[in-house]
Amino acid sequence: MTIQNIYIDFGGVLVRTEDKGPRTRQAEHLGMTYRDLEKVIFETESSRRASIGEIPEEAHWQAVAESLRLSREEAQKVIDEFFAGDRTDHIWLDFLRGLRPERKVCLISNAWSGLRAYITKEGFADVFDHMVISAEVGVMKPDARIYRLALEELQARPDESVFLDDMPANIEGARAVGMAGIHFAQPEVALEELKHLLNNHR
Repeated sequence: MTIQNIYIDFGGVLVRTEDKGPRTRQAEHLGMTYRDLEKVIFETESSRRASIGEIPEEAHWQAVAESLRLSREEAQKVIDEFFAGDRTDHIWLDFLRGLRPERKVCLISNAWSGLRAYITKEGFADVFDHMVISAEVGVMKPDARIYRLALEELQARPDESVFLDDMPANIEGARAVGMAGIHFAQPEVALEELKHLLNNHR
């Protein structure tokens, strides 16, 4: 079966934290561990609610500020520094661009309400035929509904589709609805796996 549709995650895949220094420094400044600071930002109830669109991203950051006992201005400095070590993988973005229009490319991301605007501002919205963002659709990976919605958006068959993600549970969610899956653990390895899959399913 020909692979016609490439679905891909955002955080940890197309944009990754390559330099942990900024987060480490912020955690130390706040008297926390690196992991504890990540939990405050990504694993709280407000983060979950923002990820399914129950609250806007700004409300989540307000909750973070309150949790850290910081003013909103102080919290903004923490936020800016927290993401300062993130890097966009332009090799991957260029590869995905090159697949179109012969194949379709779609984002599936568990993310807050600001992601679409961020991608547009950074200049790579053109990479995707469509973006499925959890905050916009009200459901998160690995729930089967988000993969089915993404397939519907492209009018794609699951057996003609592959999904790449850095979280194994999310890959299993895609496989459960009939898609192929590639675990994005190392960028270069994942790229070779995808090329192999595309070249052997023509």
